[in-house]
Amino acid sequence: MNTHSALPPAGLVQPTPPTLDAAEAEAVAFDGFGVRGVAHALGSHQDRNFLLRTESGRLLLKVANPGTTAEELEAQSAAAARVADVTGIRAPLSRPRQDGSTVHTFHEGGRPDGRTLNARLLEYVDGTPLAGAGHLSRPNTRAIGSLAAQVDIALAELDHPGLERVHQWDLRRAPQVLDALLPFVRDAALRGRLLVAAESAWAHVQRVESRLPVQPIHGDLTDDNLVSDDPAGRRPDGVIDFGDLNRSWRVAEPAITVSSLLHHAGGGIQTALPALAAYAAASPLSHDEAEALWPLVVLRGAVLIASAHHVLATDPGNGYAAENLTHETAIFERATALPLEVATALVIDATGHERPLLVMPEAGPLIPALAPADIAVLDFSASSEALAGGVWLDAEAETRIAVEALASGARATLTRFAEPRLTRSRPLDPAEPENAVLGVELTFAAPQQLVAPWPGVADVSPDGVELRGGGLLLRLEGAEAVVDPGTAVEAGDPVGVADGALALRVQRADATTVWATRPALVAAWRALVADPTDLLLGRAPSPTAAPADELLRRRDRAFARVQEHYFDEPPVIVRGWKQYLIDADARVYLDVLNNVSAIGHAHPRVASAVGRQLRTLNTNSRFNYPAVVEFSERLSALLPDELDSVFLVNSGSEAVELALRLARAATDREDVLTMREAYHGWTGLADAVSTSLADNPHALSTRPGWVHTVDAPNSYRGTHRGADAGAYALDAVAEVHRLAAEGTPVGAVIAETFYGNAGGIPLPDGYLASVYAAVRAHGGVTIADEVQVGYGRLGQWFWGFEQQEVVPDIVAVAKAMGNGHPLGAVITSRAIAERFRTQGYFFSSAGGSPVSCVVGLTVLDVLRDERLQENAATVGAHLARRLRELGDRHPLVGAVHGSGLYLGLEFVRDREALEPATEETRAICERLRELGVIVQPTSDRQCVLKIKPPLCLTIADADAFVERLDEVLTSGW
Repeated sequence: MNTHSALPPAGLVQPTPPTLDAAEAEAVAFDGFGVRGVAHALGSHQDRNFLLRTESGRLLLKVANPGTTAEELEAQSAAAARVADVTGIRAPLSRPRQDGSTVHTFHEGGRPDGRTLNARLLEYVDGTPLAGAGHLSRPNTRAIGSLAAQVDIALAELDHPGLERVHQWDLRRAPQVLDALLPFVRDAALRGRLLVAAESAWAHVQRVESRLPVQPIHGDLTDDNLVSDDPAGRRPDGVIDFGDLNRSWRVAEPAITVSSLLHHAGGGIQTALPALAAYAAASPLSHDEAEALWPLVVLRGAVLIASAHHVLATDPGNGYAAENLTHETAIFERATALPLEVATALVIDATGHERPLLVMPEAGPLIPALAPADIAVLDFSASSEALAGGVWLDAEAETRIAVEALASGARATLTRFAEPRLTRSRPLDPAEPENAVLGVELTFAAPQQLVAPWPGVADVSPDGVELRGGGLLLRLEGAEAVVDPGTAVEAGDPVGVADGALALRVQRADATTVWATRPALVAAWRALVADPTDLLLGRAPSPTAAPADELLRRRDRAFARVQEHYFDEPPVIVRGWKQYLIDADARVYLDVLNNVSAIGHAHPRVASAVGRQLRTLNTNSRFNYPAVVEFSERLSALLPDELDSVFLVNSGSEAVELALRLARAATDREDVLTMREAYHGWTGLADAVSTSLADNPHALSTRPGWVHTVDAPNSYRGTHRGADAGAYALDAVAEVHRLAAEGTPVGAVIAETFYGNAGGIPLPDGYLASVYAAVRAHGGVTIADEVQVGYGRLGQWFWGFEQQEVVPDIVAVAKAMGNGHPLGAVITSRAIAERFRTQGYFFSSAGGSPVSCVVGLTVLDVLRDERLQENAATVGAHLARRLRELGDRHPLVGAVHGSGLYLGLEFVRDREALEPATEETRAICERLRELGVIVQPTSDRQCVLKIKPPLCLTIADADAFVERLDEVLTSGW
């Protein structure tokens, strides 16, 4: 960089690596340490490493670069021992020689004139390196930061003469290293970019370098040197290769660690921030260190690329360096993706300090002729009433809404500064939308004069008018200038005229900014951009919505925690539309989970019908009104003729509860037969017959004596599999007969008609026919739980019991009936319904209310008119086929269960043993959420993706889901 020559390049550029083959390595291990073994070469940037297999296990022979002294290697041995002793983190402990030293010195090639080389024999640290381009989850990223802090805390008290060294990986020497190595970068454009970025970064570091603490650091705590012994994830628990150990700035450690995270799938500064936050939580960083951290990341990226080019020029056969250059280039590109000020603001916030904020000076109005009351503030947020009914998908929505506001009498319209705009988001985008505008936009009913809000120099730009003053740049895009270029103006002097539309932004005069960014970056961009709203309204902007983490804390304080939420860091969902969910940042998610909203979120026909009915009448079903009659008739008509009596309730749990009470009244018996791994609800009786361990780990051991269970008829992983699955029916029938013989005949059998809670697995053919017949032979009745599966979700069948070719005595249904409105039903025969009168009368305040009945009728209309059952069959078949194709490439895919849009994708660690991939499934769901897909695990083993989307899912949606899932299975989770 030609401006920093306090230290000469000598000592900063390592010599070429040692030259020795496996046979020579075996000789070094025996001569130096008395150990025999078979050596296998491993990759290295500047050393030579060999895996040594011995009779007692594996060791690592590390032959250091000739530029590394024996004293420095002894320091590395001491550092590894200290880290292991103080923290318990696994580290490569050195095998001592007979004289107690850990270093064996020899001559390269065995020649007296060969270069002097030093070797150590290290304990091999088992585990999988975190290296490669695979995705790193947020928990694992946090674990990496925490581990780095533990290592630095342990090394802080280490004292050894070998720590005082000069080498190229000490970021304090970055300018000199780059002066020496940049000439080896032959690509002039790349060399220029590296130089410009490095000079800017170093200038930022120089501002605080005198205040940066110095201590011993590992110096290379990167993904290459962190290993995990966790078979299910990538949680680091071991550190290897202390070869870059030295005394340096403490903050260089997290900077180096974070740089190595950037090249991973989906990597960037935002994905690296959890590591910084975790590091700072364990070992707090000063504000000066936070200021220096991201510039050091940029310098690290530049040195990595320059060093790789140097190695390839001097050691052309170094495949390790050539392979690493790809991800080292990605590190630099992602490190420089944001201006240093913005990246630093993110770091400052993540490390617990107050972010910088650009503010405007005292200012007058920009448009004196407009009073705040003349200006209509537009709402393009995810919860805006103006965007209901899918209006946000219209490319001209913003313009049309502004025109409507002007037509209603406003003299101007104004957008909100940095508001995440739903109008700028689109479905099926795997990335967070850049929908937060770092400025405001106005439209006018008539031309308006613009004046300088503060003193400065007015200029004319290709886009309009600019005003520079007080270190700020005011940009008035779309304005026509009324001053000559370079005119000095005072506050209140005219500078331009706006006619039609104006885009307005305020930024630091020397900064390069963007017009729109991701919502998560807005606060950081405020270091360079100010909110100009005061220039128009004369008041502070309206407060923004509560952040997601604050809302979650409030939820935990007021909302009983046993009511769990999806995802570790759940988004704040504020809107739904069709098969999409939208969060407060206006990010659009594909909803693959929500079987409650069967006909799609916020269906306009349902909303209209509910609003109309609420304005007309809503009361209880003991009054006589048309809707309850019509809905009961329509519902009964969808079932076999003998099921002609309808009860209306509020939920699936209530429907199951009532179904069981009907069975008791009909048979005068309490005993019930149910299947294991089933969930039927949370009310008293419904919970009693629920056996899912995922919902209640103590389910089987706490069932009352009148509940009798049989094996889950799981043809994929149960007792009877594949062609032998028919044996489940024989076992269940035998249990029915056994109970009758012992004097406790069951009064009812209750079963999901398609095994949903276990993952969308169909019951074996003929299963319910056999079980129903056995129960009825002993005077019992049969209950079909259609709460999840009913209403056409299976595609081929409207009801699950149709797939089994049976007719139950009682049907319980809910979920899809109300499309999110609390509505459930029980349908049975007239005889069973009348028998229930012996238990007293039945009444539900909201079940069967006019509003509920209108909702139910509208849902049935939409199912019919939009042919959603047919859509479930078509799209479901396509989706199932695409999911099965994933199994050809990804061994984790065990099976695809289900029918229509009632599917389950089961993940296993071994397709023979069927070991459930529980942790992987949970992590996959978290990663899919990051890519814009909402899905969750199901089954007692929580290893099945529950795929039950709104029935309006399209082929394009299905393909997008599979593509996102393929990406996760390929790049990791």
